[in-house]
Amino acid sequence: MKLSKEVKTSILVITGIILFIFGFNYLKGQNLLDSSRTFYTSYDNVEGLTISSPVTISGNKVGKVIDISFKNDGSGKLSVKLLVDNDFQFSKNSKAELYEAGLIGGKAIAIIPALDKAENATSGSTLEGSVKAGLTELVNQRLTPLQEKIEKMMVGADSLLVNLNDVFDEQTKSNLKSSISGLNETIQSFKSTSTSLNQVIKGNQANIDSVLTNANALTSNLSKITNSISKSNLDKTINNLESSLQNFDKILKNLEKGEGSMGKLLKDDALYTNLKGVSKEMEELLRDIKLHPKRYFRILSKKEIPYSEEESN
Repeated sequence: MKLSKEVKTSILVITGIILFIFGFNYLKGQNLLDSSRTFYTSYDNVEGLTISSPVTISGNKVGKVIDISFKNDGSGKLSVKLLVDNDFQFSKNSKAELYEAGLIGGKAIAIIPALDKAENATSGSTLEGSVKAGLTELVNQRLTPLQEKIEKMMVGADSLLVNLNDVFDEQTKSNLKSSISGLNETIQSFKSTSTSLNQVIKGNQANIDSVLTNANALTSNLSKITNSISKSNLDKTINNLESSLQNFDKILKNLEKGEGSMGKLLKDDALYTNLKGVSKEMEELLRDIKLHPKRYFRILSKKEIPYSEEESN
């Protein structure tokens, strides 16, 4: 049977369309002759995720991403179509977690199987999407507050430098240089003094050792004296001293009361008056002897010297 040109052309066109569809889907990673399953999930942001990005389960690659498009609900979320060419069964409550595949390897999606014994996910099911914080996000989370602190610190440092520039004018700088120069001279002088002191110490090392030895001996002697004092009957001595003080106190009280000879001498006014009179008479006697010595030498002379009354002045 001979086919017409129209039939041959139709068969060729249909075959070309089939081959085009098969090849297009194959290039997208979908094999029409394979029993692969497709799943859907959604994310707010899929930066770094591309078509043909791997889909893994427990780290094992089981498929790839075959489509990324905006959802038609006006939410602005992105719908991601996954092709899983593995017959591993997992629950419909499993999650599709977006994670970083590496520092420069872009992102991938990991299916986290839910072990809740629920109904298995079937082709065309939608899985709950989640995002695992990657190294970049963690670094950004750490660097953001650090950046704010650094900015505040830089502002404070800038203000400090401005204030320092205001304080350290030319006069202040000149004074500071002079102070540093004087400090350097002081240090040099101190160094020289220290060297001289070391020389003095070296030259008198024997004397210093002798002084230290004597001090050690003196300390030892003081220790012995202290031990001797501590071993002596110091309590008895103190008791005797207290007894003596009490007796002396009694004597003073008796003197104040006028008891005894000394007490009467201190308290008796008549005795004081008599002593005062005697003292006056003795004074008059001495004055008379001084004025008329001849009267008192007759007892020493063999001749009797007549006594005459005191001449009136």
